[in-house]
Amino acid sequence: MKTATSPRIEAAAVEAKVRPGIGRRQVYAVAGCYFVASFAALGLPPYLTEILPELGDGAARWAGLLYIVPTIFGAIGAPLWGRLADRFGRKRLLLRAQLGLAAAFLLAGWADSIGTFATALVIQGVLGGTFAASNGYLGAALEGHALSRALTLMQGSARAALVCAPIVVGSLTPWLSPHRQYALLAVLPLAAAAMLAALPEPPRSRPAPPQATTAEAEADGTPVVEATAEPSGRAPAASLRALYAIEFAFVFSTVISFPYLIALIKDRIPGTGPMVSGILFALPHMCYLIAAIPVHSLFRGRPRLGIALGFGCIALGLAGHGIADSLTSFVAVRLVLGAGLTLGLVCMSVLAADCAKGRAPGGLFGSIEFFSKAGAVAAGVAAAAGNDWFGPTAPVLTGTAIALVTVLATALPRLPRTLRTRRSLRCPR
Repeated sequence: MKTATSPRIEAAAVEAKVRPGIGRRQVYAVAGCYFVASFAALGLPPYLTEILPELGDGAARWAGLLYIVPTIFGAIGAPLWGRLADRFGRKRLLLRAQLGLAAAFLLAGWADSIGTFATALVIQGVLGGTFAASNGYLGAALEGHALSRALTLMQGSARAALVCAPIVVGSLTPWLSPHRQYALLAVLPLAAAAMLAALPEPPRSRPAPPQATTAEAEADGTPVVEATAEPSGRAPAASLRALYAIEFAFVFSTVISFPYLIALIKDRIPGTGPMVSGILFALPHMCYLIAAIPVHSLFRGRPRLGIALGFGCIALGLAGHGIADSLTSFVAVRLVLGAGLTLGLVCMSVLAADCAKGRAPGGLFGSIEFFSKAGAVAAGVAAAAGNDWFGPTAPVLTGTAIALVTVLATALPRLPRTLRTRRSLRCPR
């Protein structure tokens, strides 16, 4: 009996280790490929108001709608691609995502009408999904602490691209229009695909679901360490539905401040130059790049506390945007928002790693991506409506309200069923 159960005990004890076929360099390679492939996807949309006049839309009236087209179709396609990755191989579907981006960027760069350009953005959304595909690849090869750290690194790649890409695109604009840069930057996902082709295919098999593992242990009467527990015995920190709800609320409350932040800064601090506005926009993402790894070390054993603190900082930071009226005060509230952004993203990576145990990673991360993009679309719509009705302060106040509601739902002692662990009446700290 001891011999039969010892492999499961050892599997739980070494949960944080890398599975065969992938090492630290491969993890960094996946994150680096996502970074370079994200340049066009994150760096060019802010220049839609300059691109559309070249395509016949002189007033750039379609900019707002086209901005969210890739997000909408990415949300629709992410769960399907995730399930296909679990069935046909995560590496294959990750390569598909990079090549899909390259095809979409080439079409967008050579488009000569609004219709063709919009089609390219639809293709970008449907065939892209590099973030979910990358996470699914990592989720098939890593577990526990190693996976949550890798997901934290992936978010760092996204933040770095979000900071650097608009600057690079702006620097190239005097020589090449943002419209034609789509075709040029298609080289990046092609290069990423070539690099990813050299990586190993992670194993398709996953551990048995938590319920099956428990039933087997109880049937033979032998106490074993469950495959889904951390080495310390900690149970998963949140159910799947809770993770999806937190993901949606987090993306909504942070993204809602993006579209009209520059307008708010110019309204409160007249004469602010574009460089200063850009730095203020990037400050929260810079906070993540600096503090993500230390925050991961501090909160990997208590992600729900980190989530509550993160949403509290987001609520405080967004509320501060409503009253900030000087450069110093804007810097302060952006740093507070950056603290919330860092805490939230890092601790959600820990929750996602917990939920990945015993589940097919492609489907899981595809579903997470769906709720993330749904939150972004809802935030864009709410920001546009609030700005039209009440001015540029309305979006940040709406985000404040959503963040406060999430803080209460996460921190109250009597939590909804979806915020409880599956084996305990209370979530661990």
